Amino acid sequence: MGAPDRRYATGSRPARPVAEAPTMRVSSASAAAPGRLENEDVVFRFGPLVGVLDGATVPDGFDTGCVHGPSWYVRHLAARLGLAAAARPAATLMSSLAAAILAVRADHGGECDLDHPGTPASTVCLLREGGDQVDYLVLCDSPLVLDTGGEVRAVTDDRLDAATAELRRAVASVPAGSADRVARFRAAVTAQRQRMNRTHGYWVAAADPDAAYHAVTGTVPLRGPGALRRAALLTDGASSAVEQFGLVDWAGLLDLVAAEGPAALIDRVRAAERAHPDRLRRHKRTDDASVLFCDFAPTDRPTAD
Repeated sequence: MGAPDRRYATGSRPARPVAEAPTMRVSSASAAAPGRLENEDVVFRFGPLVGVLDGATVPDGFDTGCVHGPSWYVRHLAARLGLAAAARPAATLMSSLAAAILAVRADHGGECDLDHPGTPASTVCLLREGGDQVDYLVLCDSPLVLDTGGEVRAVTDDRLDAATAELRRAVASVPAGSADRVARFRAAVTAQRQRMNRTHGYWVAAADPDAAYHAVTGTVPLRGPGALRRAALLTDGASSAVEQFGLVDWAGLLDLVAAEGPAALIDRVRAAERAHPDRLRRHKRTDDASVLFCDFAPTDRPTAD
């Protein structure tokens, strides 16, 4: 005789809820800088993988050795990241990013000088949900904000700021509008380019896949007292709400985005830019801004004993 059907077995107890890993709910907003038609940021989601990319704006008068611009680069890098993650879902984020950079290198089609110091480049901020944990990757200045068990912290890569701090001070020390300031700015940009993807310089996604292995990476749990509750992936045009204008702290940024949505944060930044036009962000008064917000809420599913 076969085993009894447990749905009708005598003494069977009602189903009880069993906690599953939290579900990731995602919302986002991205906007070009005021007055610009093209947005050099990209926000994306491919299943459990989410990310923001910030293409490096090319200052007027500088060559890149490439027929493609930052917008082309970030769109292709995002698409290639999705394909790399689908092809090898168990690969590390570093490996997926390296594969994506290598694939975009081929996408140039031999038309471009990919060894040129001005070749298109992008920051990278990634988060991937996987079972009981979340993996993350930060490369260059697009920070990740994590709320783990009520403790809020920002994961940052400050090597660009460290590598260029002296250059920015040299430009800022010269009165605006002077010919010497223009000359110093051009010299600073040239020097910054020479420090890209170099030891003791800074690392960014461009044409060298090795840059992926210099990213800041980590893992946070989705269960237990230190479980991830919320996360925000930001380009520096949005993180300026904290880092440049001091409108909120990191915890306040998460609260604002959770309550009012990602677009509300960008609106606050735009208002601050209008109120403080003197606060240059590197060589730009305003910038493209992108926010991707992840909310992790535990879910229950019924199961029989």
